[in-house]
Amino acid sequence: MNYFNHPFTPSIAHKRRATTRLYIPVDQTSMAHLTRGLGLYTRVGLVVRKEKPPSLYKKGPLTYIPPTSERDQGKMMAVASDSGGSDLSSVLLPIKSEGEEKIGIDEMLQRFCGEFGPWQLRHFVLTSLAWALEAFHTMVMIFADREPAWRCTAPGGLPGCGGATVCDLVPGTWEWIGGPGVSTVAEWGLVCGEKYKVGLAQSAFFAGCMVGAGVFGHLSDSFLGRKGSLTIVCVMNLIFGCLTAIAPTYWIYTLLRFLTGFSTGAVGLCSFVLATEPVGPTKRGLAGMSTFYFFSGGIAILSAMAYIFQSWRHLYIISSIPSLLYLVTVIPFIPDSPRWYLVRGNIDKAMNVMQDIAKCNGKRLPDGVSLTLDDASSQKCDDPTTETAILGSSLIDVARLPLTRVRLILIVIINFLTSVVYYGLSLNVVNLGTNIYINVALNAVAEMPAFALTAWLLDIFGRKPLAIGTMWFSGVFCIVGSLIKNVGVWKHVRMICSILGIFGMAGTYNLLFIYAAELFPTVVRNAALGCATQGAQMGAILAPLVVVLGGGLPLAMFGVCGLAGGLLAFYLPETLNRPLYDTMAGMEGGESAREA
Repeated sequence: MNYFNHPFTPSIAHKRRATTRLYIPVDQTSMAHLTRGLGLYTRVGLVVRKEKPPSLYKKGPLTYIPPTSERDQGKMMAVASDSGGSDLSSVLLPIKSEGEEKIGIDEMLQRFCGEFGPWQLRHFVLTSLAWALEAFHTMVMIFADREPAWRCTAPGGLPGCGGATVCDLVPGTWEWIGGPGVSTVAEWGLVCGEKYKVGLAQSAFFAGCMVGAGVFGHLSDSFLGRKGSLTIVCVMNLIFGCLTAIAPTYWIYTLLRFLTGFSTGAVGLCSFVLATEPVGPTKRGLAGMSTFYFFSGGIAILSAMAYIFQSWRHLYIISSIPSLLYLVTVIPFIPDSPRWYLVRGNIDKAMNVMQDIAKCNGKRLPDGVSLTLDDASSQKCDDPTTETAILGSSLIDVARLPLTRVRLILIVIINFLTSVVYYGLSLNVVNLGTNIYINVALNAVAEMPAFALTAWLLDIFGRKPLAIGTMWFSGVFCIVGSLIKNVGVWKHVRMICSILGIFGMAGTYNLLFIYAAELFPTVVRNAALGCATQGAQMGAILAPLVVVLGGGLPLAMFGVCGLAGGLLAFYLPETLNRPLYDTMAGMEGGESAREA
């Protein structure tokens, strides 16, 4: 905002006399009007210069400050009459330019900035690298909590070493290959009657994820923002990951895993929203589906790290260092979401980001275009109740509105069922009896075709049909696998059914992130995604308990979960090529208009 101090004089003869100074706040558009009328002011001896205004006139953009006395008004009239009767205020102070246009972020991206250009590509890659961090802190338990191989130490021929498992052996007749420091199981003796503690520590991690997703989902929608929340959780991951490496006892280890889960549960959530919100509506689906490549890539990298660093303590340190690198080399170079700036009332910062997007993409954002919320046309921007409604939106507002309440309940249940199947089938992979490092790496690589296929089909069939199809695909193969006996060649058939089951569910898991993000407006999007993630973490907690049932029952339960999830998806709306609403009122109005 520029303020100009104008000394008005009725004629040239009065130039040396005291003048009345009128402080008039104008924007850049008003500057153009001022320039067009500059000849008038020069002829009457008007001097225009920048000057800091008094605090009295700092409020109210584009507000004309009239003279306070009849003498001052007379001076202005004299100037107007001397210029041919022109209205001075109409020249100096247009309230709104004729070409000014207020539009939403999606429209601005499509018309002026570009939906997915070099700026979005760079921002997407840098932000999505955080998914690899989540993979490190989540999947490290596969290697740290594994039961290592053992060997007999009793002299040949002695009876103490003939058992099939360590539980059948006499103490002192066997030892862990690699020593007791190779895993938590070996160090603390988590076998036989203590084996349940392995699952307990893993469940504690996912319980922390469930709590952290809800907490940071709300904070990232409020004052912390997406970038601020991502920064904090990365710092927490670094600290808790390193502390886990020096845990002296099992119970301290379990506590630290819970705390690590508390921060890890929000890494992917914040990264996903931050990466996809600046992307245009027609490209957002493909971009959102591509984030999980970084997660699978992180799992593959972790396998190599675990192969090199055999000690579980060393592995926790090595897997935590990337969080530090991300904080130093990536976080400083990514901006926060323009959508978050907009709903928080920081329109200038939102416009700065949009200007950067347009400039980097080789486009130009016109001067007369500015951002507005999607319901700004129906509500006044300076209405304090409106501002409070925008900034104070929370899950209570989601639950209050029937439209979003039903969506939230459905998406939480579907995420729960999907997670039970995805993590359950993932845990079954380690039971193949082959090299654990190769198995985990192949499992990660096998998920990538599912991501590519669903990303390709996403904008062809839409979110809803694809969600139903992938869940049913997984459910059917899980049911078939449960009916096959695990003997002879049929073992391989069951393994193929399990791989196809996780193939379909990996696509569903990826799809649900972009689907859930499009079901809720910006003001509550992260909070809603946090609830969906909490549902997924509850499924992750339950999955190990299903796996331990053994036989064909786990696959049967996974199949039922997949089929049930597909049925529930029938009640969700299609969001393909629909706008991302900014506010609850905007969504309610937009959906009502569509139904009408």
